[in-house]
Amino acid sequence: MAKSPDSKNYKVIAENRRARYDYAIESDLECGIQLTGSEVKSLRVNSAAIAESYAAVEDGELWLVNSYIAPYEQAMFGHEDRRRRKLLVSKKQLSDLWNATRRKGMTLVPLVLYFNHRGVAKIKIGVARGKAAPDKRDTQAKRDWQRQKARLLKEHG
Repeated sequence: MAKSPDSKNYKVIAENRRARYDYAIESDLECGIQLTGSEVKSLRVNSAAIAESYAAVEDGELWLVNSYIAPYEQAMFGHEDRRRRKLLVSKKQLSDLWNATRRKGMTLVPLVLYFNHRGVAKIKIGVARGKAAPDKRDTQAKRDWQRQKARLLKEHG
């Protein structure tokens, strides 16, 4: 489980591990997420996926599209598992994200969905540029070399 450098208690619910392979993340942003009661209960039992989802700025609001939160069985009033969820950011952050996506051709990729140290559900959004196939091969080669280097240092160190 990943730990945030700025908080002690950090419970990861879902992580988009493929995002750093497919995209070059230029910056990231922590956002609040508007959830219903049954969605929060479902997240507490770790049943969510953000791998196929993305964020979009539409009509002056930031939305998380195609994320999956499993239905909560004990809920009296359930929720749609793949509904669009509103993300909570300041107006300044929203305008920065709009500029990045519209003018610079960037993509908003969800990286991690987690509960922060106060028990509030948060999502980390990465402002990213898509990688071409050669870039992905370079990333893979660097990762392999780091792994090999660590192995050699461990053997001889």
